[in-house]
Amino acid sequence: MKAVIFHQYGSPDVLQYTEVAKPSPTPEQLLIKVFASSINPIDWKIRRGMLRVVTGNKFPLFLGSDFSGEVIEVGTNLTNFNIGDQVYGFVKPNSGGAYGEYLVTTPQFISPKPNNLNYSQAAAVPLAASTALQALRDQANIKNGQKVLINGASGGVGTFAVQIAKAYQTEVTAVCSSKNIPLVQQLGADHVIDYTQEDFTKNGQQYDIIFDAVSNRSFSACKNSLRSQGVYITLLPSSQLIIDNILAFFSSKQVKFLLAETKPQDLAELTRLIEQGQITPIIDRTYNLSEIIAAHTYSEEGHAVGKIVIEI
Repeated sequence: MKAVIFHQYGSPDVLQYTEVAKPSPTPEQLLIKVFASSINPIDWKIRRGMLRVVTGNKFPLFLGSDFSGEVIEVGTNLTNFNIGDQVYGFVKPNSGGAYGEYLVTTPQFISPKPNNLNYSQAAAVPLAASTALQALRDQANIKNGQKVLINGASGGVGTFAVQIAKAYQTEVTAVCSSKNIPLVQQLGADHVIDYTQEDFTKNGQQYDIIFDAVSNRSFSACKNSLRSQGVYITLLPSSQLIIDNILAFFSSKQVKFLLAETKPQDLAELTRLIEQGQITPIIDRTYNLSEIIAAHTYSEEGHAVGKIVIEI
């Protein structure tokens, strides 16, 4: 089968679109024919070697977390899935494998695909939308009527976060560049701040939740913009996070860090919101799997609006 692998850490040029052995499922696994995947920043961070403490130096390594496709083989010990089921989900990024024509996985990583999305649209959802849902619902305990600020509102996670926050009936302020203001307004943002013209940490406004979906503002920079008992959430572990937690210890405000987990019940919740029309995946560009170098190069530029999808 065709898949993307790499034999050393480095630039997008280390990625190889090549033939590899087709995987075989164990009695506890499913074999998925993958029709689409998508790029998440963690994919190219792994490729660069930024997470080699987890991924190690044993090559080749496979990439790709998000997938949508069809079940073509069901392990003998499984009863809840059938051949032909249309599914989507995400595997652990450090194990990868979704940048390929076939993928083996276990039921904990998949859920039935939303009926109103095609495979490419569905592949844009799992990791980014689960991150937004788990950040706002689980870490921030989002509630009706709260004031929520999403920094990086036009990105992969941010576009889902705006929509999820509105589904919880909160007042949403979106931070993005001027060219993306119409998009985040269309997604439901009540207020928009153009970060090229205004610093949201210095305008005197306060929020119950600040979700830094691009992780480029620290808690110390944001703490005066949080209400008492407010929650700041970041997606990037760093030495600054240690300092932030010390600062938060002496405050009524909280610092949270999130690394999303695959939960079938969360994928089912996202499916419900999608089928009700409360969430729509935003796709910036679509590439073929053979164009993976170009896709990674574009993703690393940091200007994608919504998700970058890989068709397989």
